[in-house]
Order: sequence, then structure tokens, then C-alpha cells
Amino acid sequence: MIIGIGGVSNAGKTTLANRLKAALNPLRVLILCQDDFARPENEIPRINGHIDWEIPESIDLAKYYRHLLKAKEEYDIVIAEGLFAFCDKHIYSQYDKKIFLTISKQTFWRRKSKDLRWGKEPDWYMEHIWASHFKCGMLQEIDSQTLILSGEETIDLDPLIRFLEIEKYTSEITL
Repeated sequence: MIIGIGGVSNAGKTTLANRLKAALNPLRVLILCQDDFARPENEIPRINGHIDWEIPESIDLAKYYRHLLKAKEEYDIVIAEGLFAFCDKHIYSQYDKKIFLTISKQTFWRRKSKDLRWGKEPDWYMEHIWASHFKCGMLQEIDSQTLILSGEETIDLDPLIRFLEIEKYTSEITL
């Protein structure tokens, strides 16, 4: 089973992926984080002299896709999370379930301002991150395999796990 988790920067994708992995023990779960597939900085386009992490070209999506396919064979569940979880049609087509996290612009701004992993981002770049999300990070479609959740509050895992219908995808192991 492959679960795609997307949403704007600091919406809670990684946190949710980690919580899900812990809740799905004893299943073999792998989290594939798109950040781990970022291209070298000298290969990423720039905007106003700043590395533009907010475009799909910043991630080696082909390498990510290959790892996703390999992981699908080796794990019971693969959680694929990232800003661009839904931008590539080949990756998107692999998802059995899709989770999209939403947050308000105010929450995004507050959280991103505290996120100093890459240093303090200038205000214009913060606006760019928000705008880029609507260009590159949105769902391609909403269907019965898609769940939209608020990243503003702690997510209750019980209804989420029911939505995932894990038992359909893991015939050999039961929770």
C-alpha cells in the first residue's frame, strides 16, 4: 500500500507520517520524504538569487519514483510525503490513498517563521512559498481515496486508519 501525504510547507506532513508509522506497528512501514531527494543546490533554479526549493525541479522526482516502486515491493506500507507529493502523474498514480493537509496562511506564516532549518527566510520568499504551493502542490483530483485534513490541530488517527482500510492491502498481517 502506498499513502501519499501532501500540503504546504509546515502543514504537518512529516509529523503525520511519523505518527502513522508508529500507529501501524507491527507492519513494515517506510516513510519516503521528498526532502531526502533534493537535488544539489547548484542544480536548483534560483529566484532573486535565492535557491528556489518551492518548485518540483528542486527534487529528483525520477529517483524518488524509482525508490517508491522499490519500496512498494519491500514494505507493507509506504508513506510518500512532501510538498510535491501530488505534482507528478507517475508518482500520483501509485497512491492507494491520498491525504492532503491544509492550514491557513496565518498558520503557515507563524510556523514557517519559526522554522530556521535553512535560516530565516525573507518575507518575499515566504509569500513565494505560499503561492508556489497553489501552483505545484495541490491535489490533481479529489476522489473516494482522498482525505483532506486540517493541519491546524492534532489529527485523530483512529478515523484516519479506518479511512486507509489497511486490511485490504495487507493480507498477511493484521493489526
